[in-house]
Amino acid sequence: MTVAAIQASGLVKTFGTTGAVDGLDITVAQCGVFGLLGPNGAGPTTTIPILATLTRPDAGLATVLGHDVRADPLAVRARISLTGQFATLDDTLTGMENVLLQARLLGLSRRAARQRAGELLERSGWRMPPGGR
Repeated sequence: MTVAAIQASGLVKTFGTTGAVDGLDITVAQCGVFGLLGPNGAGPTTTIPILATLTRPDAGLATVLGHDVRADPLAVRARISLTGQFATLDDTLTGMENVLLQARLLGLSRRAARQRAGELLERSGWRMPPGGR
């Protein structure tokens, strides 16, 4: 039996007295494309951060590739990637600074972040401008 990519049962999230997700049950198979759509206030915008372990549900169970989003968030994060619908680069930072920021947010040490950022930027053809910015 194949583990579902996403499995949620009775998922609930409230903000004060406002119910954002109210008892969501969902199963998403692996190796497919799935769209989570709904009108404003229906809960997709709240559900995604729960599944990405950025927000904790108030009730219910949710797993991503068999890993519980509450009990094992690091295992979930190691297996997924999340991006917003708009570019999330800070245009006041250089290319290197943006990549370093993301690397540090992912938990790399300063040294490892700088090394990996250099590798990725070199691969893309980016070169450090004179003066280091």
